[in-house]
Amino acid sequence: MNRLETVLRRRQPDLTVVMENIHDPHNVSAILRSCDAAGVMGVQLIYTSTEFPDLGKKSSASAKKWVEQRCFESVKECYDTLHEEGYAIYATHLEEAAKVPYEIDMTKKTAFVVGNEHEGVSLEAAQLADGIVQIPMFGMIQSLNVSVATAVILFEAVRQRIAAGHYAKARLSDVDLVKLLKEWAMKE
Repeated sequence: MNRLETVLRRRQPDLTVVMENIHDPHNVSAILRSCDAAGVMGVQLIYTSTEFPDLGKKSSASAKKWVEQRCFESVKECYDTLHEEGYAIYATHLEEAAKVPYEIDMTKKTAFVVGNEHEGVSLEAAQLADGIVQIPMFGMIQSLNVSVATAVILFEAVRQRIAAGHYAKARLSDVDLVKLLKEWAMKE
C-alpha cells in the first residue's frame, strides 16, 4: 500500500478543529501540521475580524495541502453547519465549569474551537458551544500558545481513538477513499 493510501485510511473525518480569527501564520501552519499528524481530515476557519493569513512555503505550511479548509463568515454559520453534520462542539475557554480534555468522549463526532492569540475564542463562540474545555494548568501562566493547546487536545483525541480502534480501519467509504486518492496523487 502506498503512503497516500495509508494516510487516507487513517484519516478521521469525524474530528475537526475550528480556528476563530487566528492571525499569526506560524500558528495556523502549526495547527494544520498537528491536524495532519493526528489524522484530521479538515478544519473550519472563521475569520470575522481579519483575513486568512498568508502561509509561507515553510515545512509546516505544506500541511495546508493535506488538510481541507472550510471557511465561514460567522460563528453561528459554522456551528449551525457542524451541528447539522452531527458534531458536538467544544470551545476552549477559561471557565470554572470547563471540562478537561480527558473527560470528553472524543471517539464521537467532535469539533474543538480555538481562538486567536490575544483574546482566545470570542464570547459568542464560547456561549454557543455545546461545552467548554480547558487544559489543566499548574503554573503562573493560564494558557498555552494556541498551536500547542490545539496539539495537546488533538493528541488526547488520538489516544482515545487508538484505544477505540479508529485508526486500525478506514473511516472513509471506499468511494471517498478512491476519489481522495486521485486528488491527493495530483498534489504530490
